[in-house]
Amino acid sequence: MEYVSRAPRPPLDGLIDDLYYLEGVSPYARLTLPASPAAFLIVNLGAPFRIRAGTDITTAEYADGCVITTPTRALEFGYPPWTRSVGVHFKPWGPAPFLPMPAAELCDRPVTVEQVWGRPAVAELRDRLAAADSPHEMLTLLEDELMRRLGDTTGLGLVRGTSRIIAATSGAAAIEDLRFSAGVSSTHLARRYKELIGVTPKRLARAYRFTATVFSINPAEPVDWAGLASSAGYFDQAHFGHEFRAFTGLTPTRYVEERRRFLRDHPGHVLDDWPLPAD
Repeated sequence: MEYVSRAPRPPLDGLIDDLYYLEGVSPYARLTLPASPAAFLIVNLGAPFRIRAGTDITTAEYADGCVITTPTRALEFGYPPWTRSVGVHFKPWGPAPFLPMPAAELCDRPVTVEQVWGRPAVAELRDRLAAADSPHEMLTLLEDELMRRLGDTTGLGLVRGTSRIIAATSGAAAIEDLRFSAGVSSTHLARRYKELIGVTPKRLARAYRFTATVFSINPAEPVDWAGLASSAGYFDQAHFGHEFRAFTGLTPTRYVEERRRFLRDHPGHVLDDWPLPAD
């Protein structure tokens, strides 16, 4: 599988972690992506893929691609035999300037790119991407499209500034202190977060804390779950286990088993950092 990634130019770098190109055979027909403090835009250039956003939501097919704001639950992706796409890994607040609706309306409900940008515009973009000579040219075309669509967003400075503190502290920042320093009420801060990120500040902090904790796990070694939960600031191991299931759909031990399976089956794969086998 070919994967090409690069950071965007300013001012997009304040909204986006990286732009990427992906082509090839997925390591598994279905992959689970645990919830994390991030958002995504995928422009699909191959056969349709499927997404299931939770056990209570029907699997949906995406031909042109999708937009996903910061999720609160794991997402299950079903891939065709050969997949090809370009996309964006947004910071949690990153999609807001490009959305015609509040991010809360998309929370755990991925939508097609057409629903966000309209069918004619997306069809034209996909045609230009498909005609590009190289992955780097495709990423430049996508970057230019994002620059063209970039606009002002009310409240973005407030949300971006406080979210960066949450990220820098791996979710340990006190939300009350953040809103006090920003000079706004708790209600106002929560409302802006829901509008621009799709989740509350406390929920975003939980996502950062959980992700930092999980990335500290070495699946090749025995895991001290009680010590891990304590060092991450969880009240007890039971609370940690509940959080784990909420974000991944798996128990902690099952998560490590799936990580080990991925690493054993596909050592050094470009996707081995976060997705999990779902089949």
